[in-house]
Amino acid sequence: MPPADARRGLDPVRVAEVIARPPAGRAAGRRGSGYRTGPSWVLTAAHVVREAAPDGVLVRFEADRAEEWTVPARVVLASDKADVALLELLAPAPPGIHARPTPPPSYGAVPDADVTLPCSAMGFPRFKLRADPAHAPDDGSPSQYRDSCHATGMTSVLSNRREGTLELAFTAPESDREPERSPWEGMSGAAVWHDDTLIAVVSAHHRSDGLGRLAAVRVDRWYETLTETELTLLHERAGLPSVSGELVRYAAKETGPARLTDLPDSLPLRELDPLVGALTALPAVRNPTLLALVLDSIDPVVAAMSPRSPMLRVDVFGILHTCLRYRGTLDQFLEAIRLLEGDSAGVARLDQEAMELSRRHRRADEHH
Repeated sequence: MPPADARRGLDPVRVAEVIARPPAGRAAGRRGSGYRTGPSWVLTAAHVVREAAPDGVLVRFEADRAEEWTVPARVVLASDKADVALLELLAPAPPGIHARPTPPPSYGAVPDADVTLPCSAMGFPRFKLRADPAHAPDDGSPSQYRDSCHATGMTSVLSNRREGTLELAFTAPESDREPERSPWEGMSGAAVWHDDTLIAVVSAHHRSDGLGRLAAVRVDRWYETLTETELTLLHERAGLPSVSGELVRYAAKETGPARLTDLPDSLPLRELDPLVGALTALPAVRNPTLLALVLDSIDPVVAAMSPRSPMLRVDVFGILHTCLRYRGTLDQFLEAIRLLEGDSAGVARLDQEAMELSRRHRRADEHH
């Protein structure tokens, strides 16, 4: 386990862009994501580096920022069965933020139960390609870069059991401009987090699952698919517990959406902002007719008392503020939205923000 003073959870400075160049004469290489688990070690997906030239792997941190660092790496472990790889960085970190202590992350196992859990991942998918006029070559050809994507959503633990992966429900890209290529290309290898622990590594985007679903290989399944030698290497270099029993375990207690009945009516508006952001991204909320239908389906006092506004965010803030004054109506409102929207990445985000709001309130109560 990491020391008590370790920085827990996702640290953006340790998120890696993995560039795998092919041998001479081969087709184009691959790009992926990864996470630095120690001073000289990066976890990623095996398929990202599978066909790289022996000296063809580069790892980049903080691209185009003041602390950018690009370093060659070699593959020391690549398991096709588990789709996990470990890279060794071949140069020391430069002075600055990259040279600070890099203890291994905390690794966790999710329960095999009827439960959905909030999760997040950070990587460099293809839909984050951006034009870069400031660095265009002299020949006039376009210059591009990939920006980071901090994807937040939910995982339904019992999906993809045969494949041995977690199904991640994230907000889908707005459009699919290249049907022959996944907009999530480049996200493979990103570490997946729940409650400050690394629980999986992104492995695939199955197009048949839709644009808002990714698959990630579970950390606890590594103990079934990796050899003893491979597990020992991950233990010694990446801080993986030597046996699965030492993984952080989560009880199957977070079934269903969070309940917000006990939120105080004096809750500051800034506390509601993430929930408002999730709501205003949903078609059922953006459509005035559907939103009116939702309000008519719950306590009529909410529709009557809410300060309505033509500005969507202001309107939703007013609805939530009114719901806080009438016990139980906030849960009624969110449940009506879920019924209209169905199972979607947007609803997964809504549920995550509701759960985080509930947790923050519980922690505040405990501290008082």
